Amino acid sequence: MAESAPGDGQGEGSLVMRIFYELFGSPLNLALLGICGFLIYKIVASRRPTGPTITKEPELPPLKKQDFSLEQLREYDGKGSDGRVLIAVNGKVFDVTRGKRFYGPGGPYGLFAGHDASRALATFSLGEDALKSEYDDLSDLNSLQMESVREWEMQFQEKYIYVGKLLKPGEQPTEYSDTEDEEKTDTEKKAE
Repeated sequence: MAESAPGDGQGEGSLVMRIFYELFGSPLNLALLGICGFLIYKIVASRRPTGPTITKEPELPPLKKQDFSLEQLREYDGKGSDGRVLIAVNGKVFDVTRGKRFYGPGGPYGLFAGHDASRALATFSLGEDALKSEYDDLSDLNSLQMESVREWEMQFQEKYIYVGKLLKPGEQPTEYSDTEDEEKTDTEKKAE
């Protein structure tokens, strides 16, 4: 019988056959190959985008700066046609529409929508009893609670858009000009 030369191709064929036999010749190796195949599939499948893509709600145009009575504020509870959500904190009204998941209908703080949330935030109360139906001057809060309200006010100022003030009974609304926001922004930039 003639021996095959190292480069004639028969040695390579027997090498492939030996590897094939080693991989598939034993039940243990078959089980390990199955596990490896499954793990590779899971890795590849996890990199593919799954589930429905989240569609972002169209952003509402900025609300014109204006002052609000409690009755006017209640209209912005997120249930209106545009879905806008306003909350008053310490006499200031903020547009929290971009935080609608928290402050809108069904959100964990949804009861604040369209209300003065100052007392509820000061007392850490999520009950409807903390929301008053008439103007609340917060005069019965202690100094610690008032400090808490001021801290909440600062957080809202940093995160949300200030749209006006909450009017006291009998108070007249301020007339804001269309350019007031632009002038304020320019003044703030010059101060820095």
